[in-house]
Amino acid sequence: MSGWSARSPESGSANGPKAGPARNKGRPSDLIQSVQRALRVMEAIGAAPGGLTAKQVARRCELNLPTAYHLLRTLTYEGYLIRGNAGTYLVGLEVSDRYAELSRTMQGPSSVAEVLQRTVGETGYSHYLGRIVDERVAISAVREGGRSPHLEDLIIGFDDGAHATALGKALLSTMSPQERHHYLRQSGMRRYTTTTVTEPRELEYDLANLAARGVYTEKGQYRNNVGCVATVVRDDPDPRCRTVIACTMPLHDLVWYESRVKRRLRRAAEELQPLI
Repeated sequence: MSGWSARSPESGSANGPKAGPARNKGRPSDLIQSVQRALRVMEAIGAAPGGLTAKQVARRCELNLPTAYHLLRTLTYEGYLIRGNAGTYLVGLEVSDRYAELSRTMQGPSSVAEVLQRTVGETGYSHYLGRIVDERVAISAVREGGRSPHLEDLIIGFDDGAHATALGKALLSTMSPQERHHYLRQSGMRRYTTTTVTEPRELEYDLANLAARGVYTEKGQYRNNVGCVATVVRDDPDPRCRTVIACTMPLHDLVWYESRVKRRLRRAAEELQPLI
């Protein structure tokens, strides 16, 4: 029987697109404004589950109405938007194709996926790979397991809450103190639960203790009643090559099976090392 037997014992505004981290960098002098406007339109519509009308798009993206109509017609023609019966615009199927391409690019060789899938099959828990992408701590691969709670935020490309997740802490540990200070100053240390570490000094102390063990854990710091464990697969002078593996589970499972979870995670990291 696969798996282990159990024993009993705030983000972007809902009214508009969130500013992405890449836009916090120095602004190039040769940006194409129409492309920027189209991207803001996509973000605004993507953030509205029921879609938006042309007037709503114009208002939220601060466009005049003719410009909004031109952008909406172009994006609809290219398949990135769909126009509904009520005159609202929704995200189109071309977006899912781009997401699939992103997943394949970030995930790496198929053998990496096979290791993740096998580990999920043996434990029943969801597993994640994390990397530093565009100078952000981000999830680069996901395999969900039935014994882990579904966390809708933890998808490929998720790049928030590094201070509150074991995956994030493992990647933060590969940075110098100065790099971490700069990163956390840019990203902030949002409180997700009552146990989230929100002070840089406390996080430094936490990372130092966890680094000595070689495995990073958090218990209910990102989501209540959820635990996470992570370890470094590859540390590298090039930040883009640094990789970690993490798994999530109900908090009571982590309390009961912590040593077993850590052993299996280390083994998965060893299997991944020659593939990353």
